[in-house]
Amino acid sequence: MKNILVLCTGNICRSPTAHFLLQKELGEDYVVKSAGVAALVDHPADAMSIAIAKNNGLDISSHRAMQINVDLLRWADLILVMEMGHVEYLHEHYPWLKGKVFRYGDPSQVDIPDPYRRPESAFIMAWKFIEKFTSHWVDFIKNSKK
Repeated sequence: MKNILVLCTGNICRSPTAHFLLQKELGEDYVVKSAGVAALVDHPADAMSIAIAKNNGLDISSHRAMQINVDLLRWADLILVMEMGHVEYLHEHYPWLKGKVFRYGDPSQVDIPDPYRRPESAFIMAWKFIEKFTSHWVDFIKNSKK
């Protein structure tokens, strides 16, 4: 399991944060990408997401949003999404993905709330959720045989 894809809706808040955190923790033996189910294609990460990440020692300023596509979904060994709605969307439109799609908050059975167009506190909460669950996914990925 070397190719990890992280998805959210617009690919400017939650998934870029998780993408860069996972890449930092997994190291260069793994490739992490992120995309959106309704991406704001080529947009940078939201300014508040960039600021929160920077305050926590992570630079996500190079991120540019991508839309999911079949090639990207096939490339991924593991797909991590932010909400149960994303799981349902992927299973409905791409039923062959069953078994490789997981919700980032699955360890606690929670969605990662979308902070887009919300106050700074929503971005901080999303960061905390993503940061909390990243170690679970790093362990899961490193301990998976593939």
